[in-house]
Amino acid sequence: MIIVSDTSPLANLIVVGHVDVLPQLFGAIVIPDAVYLELLANGENHPVTKTVMTADWLNVRSVSNQAQVMILERERRLDPGEANTIVLAIELQATQLLIDERLGRTEAKRQGLRITGILGVLLAAKRQGLIPVVRPVLERFIGEANFRISNQLYDETLALAEEAKTD
Repeated sequence: MIIVSDTSPLANLIVVGHVDVLPQLFGAIVIPDAVYLELLANGENHPVTKTVMTADWLNVRSVSNQAQVMILERERRLDPGEANTIVLAIELQATQLLIDERLGRTEAKRQGLRITGILGVLLAAKRQGLIPVVRPVLERFIGEANFRISNQLYDETLALAEEAKTD
């Protein structure tokens, strides 16, 4: 199983203290150089940087087809992390791509990649008993990681987690 990740799923899980679910769910995670650099951008004392630099389950790889990366950046308006992640997933014939941003998800689907995002990771973690409930983690994503989610998607996620909606 080859899992490739974009920046936001990793960074958001680190910020809320649940990045440990990734190796438990998937084993090793592969990221392109561009994502690695994005994850280190906050400086050496930032929790994201510290975690990324010490995670033995995180493998950094270079993308071969830089021409395709440039096409995705220019024509599809993807940021460098998203473009590199998608191209690396194609090159490695990844089992799954972890990506949250709408434009990136749309392009990944167009390229025939199997995708999931942070919400899918949370649901899988609950199904496997790695977290007891989704709601508090989701609330931390919104409050601490500035994760944007529509009310409809929030409610759908809780329904899939079989957690009652509270108003």
